[in-house]
Amino acid sequence: MKENEWRNDCEYMSYVGNLLLKPEVQKLSEYQQHHYESRLDHVINVSYTSYKIAKKLHLDARAVARAGLLHDLFYYDWRDTKFDLGTHAWIHPRVAVRNAEKITTLSPKEKDIIIKHMWGATIVPPKYPEGYIVTVVDKISAVEEYSHHLLDRAEKVMHVHE
Repeated sequence: MKENEWRNDCEYMSYVGNLLLKPEVQKLSEYQQHHYESRLDHVINVSYTSYKIAKKLHLDARAVARAGLLHDLFYYDWRDTKFDLGTHAWIHPRVAVRNAEKITTLSPKEKDIIIKHMWGATIVPPKYPEGYIVTVVDKISAVEEYSHHLLDRAEKVMHVHE
């Protein structure tokens, strides 16, 4: 995605612009997601990429844009925080839905997309095709974000051995 391309997309901004202004969403900039990106950068990337795919497939681009933006709306470091009731993969989508419902009204489809975006690490698949889009884009985004960390480590090891 081109740097800040999403900012100039009027249709996309009509779906998520009001959410992006919320302090609860902006607070995601304080949390590192996969080594190099803030959680806010991550959710914007997932949201906008998913939105563009949904548009091409003539699916519900609004639900995908909104759910993609809100899918990781939680305020803890997932590497450090552990839960008695289940794994981070199972817990955080439920926390995200609860936090999202405090700032906006979610449609049933948006709720399902957020709750099931960890499918693969969790058992129950998305109910809607839009949920598969966000799930796959989230996984690809995580791999891309984390691979930067691995490439940097490999480069450092190579420089040490030169």
